[in-house]
Amino acid sequence: MRLLVAGGAGFIGSAFVRRRLVATADSIVVLDKLTYAGNRENLAEVERDTRLAPRLRFVKGDIADAVLVRSLMADEAIEGVVNFAAESHVDRSILDAEAFLRTGVIGVHVLLEAVRERAGEALAAARPAPRLLQVSTDEVYGSLASGASRETDPLAPRSPYSAAKAAGELLVQAYHATYGIDTVVTRGANTYGPRQHPEKLIPLFVTNAIDDQPLPLYGDGLQRRDWLHVDDHADAVGFVFDRGEGGGIYNVAADRERSNREVTAAILDRLGKPWSLVRHVEDRPGHDRRYAMDGSTLARLGWRPTMTFDDGLARTVDWYLANEAWWRSLRGGEWAEYYARQYGRRLAGSHEV
Repeated sequence: MRLLVAGGAGFIGSAFVRRRLVATADSIVVLDKLTYAGNRENLAEVERDTRLAPRLRFVKGDIADAVLVRSLMADEAIEGVVNFAAESHVDRSILDAEAFLRTGVIGVHVLLEAVRERAGEALAAARPAPRLLQVSTDEVYGSLASGASRETDPLAPRSPYSAAKAAGELLVQAYHATYGIDTVVTRGANTYGPRQHPEKLIPLFVTNAIDDQPLPLYGDGLQRRDWLHVDDHADAVGFVFDRGEGGGIYNVAADRERSNREVTAAILDRLGKPWSLVRHVEDRPGHDRRYAMDGSTLARLGWRPTMTFDDGLARTVDWYLANEAWWRSLRGGEWAEYYARQYGRRLAGSHEV
């Protein structure tokens, strides 16, 4: 099969590309705008592999560019689309929501229209219609005091990021119902692992701790997340793409729930750094207290996560230790300005935990 993977140079998307090319005979066209969160270096391992590189093509571009997307779908004879493309950091969505809407809503609409056009051509030629998989997030459910969210629960996003993701997946579901195109949606838990941009909690705290810099812990640090390793997330997306029921929605849960404070302690322990690096800072607006999902639908289909949190975190911390050139190259310029804007005032008014 020939796939178009939107956002395939990003954190989760590039993991999917690497693992999919190894596990299958598929060919992949990656479409990525290479914003600050997309990194061509994430695909370098594949591009250096003489066995895998011939099955990968990279195109720099925006999924909201309808002319480009339609031409790729036609010229590359695309048979399936996997959409990882997203502005993905809640903090940034609070500072500037517009980019999240362009990618998460307009971009999704462009992909759907291109798939709808290809589906019509396939029907006329008696070929299988292309499938689109939309990668969404547990954050669309909103904060959960107890229990675990199921796929049939109402959506209650509480940030511009999660609202854009919810709108995108609702559009996908509408296209399935209205036009009959083949779609599936995954809602992934809080994902971590190697090659994650240092704006996110684990890589931010790992890289700050390596440099003995303060770790800005929001509020009391008792916000809870289900921590899903990126390799498990990537494999689950591939599993659903191959085996999910058309129109289906699948929670990708890890059952590795931890508080931010617990995660911070584990990072410091792995690095041999003191807790005195941690600073309590003013919480962000609308910070969801807890996410948790019921993963039984996907388990019944035959998929479960394999990475324990302890092993996954250890491998992640060790990767950042061994790849300083990768993350240091991302912490200058625009990122430094963002960090000062997001944490400068907070750290100035912070105190030790």
